[in-house]
Amino acid sequence: MNAVKLAAIALIVAGVLGLAYGSFSYTKETHEAKLGPIQLSVKEKQTVNIPVWAGVGAIAIGGVLLLVGSKKR
Repeated sequence: MNAVKLAAIALIVAGVLGLAYGSFSYTKETHEAKLGPIQLSVKEKQTVNIPVWAGVGAIAIGGVLLLVGSKKR
């Protein structure tokens, strides 16, 4: 497989996952304080929403790359 086909498949998979899940979250440590033997830390949970147009666009671009990559041969 060449690089164009791999990129196309990766875009299609990313687009399908973006449509299936719609968002993902992660935990970020924002503040930390050390007062002698006591340590305090604040962790915030961040959520990133993936727009539907981004998932559909990734699938469309991946499909076009697959078609263009296969027609060159």
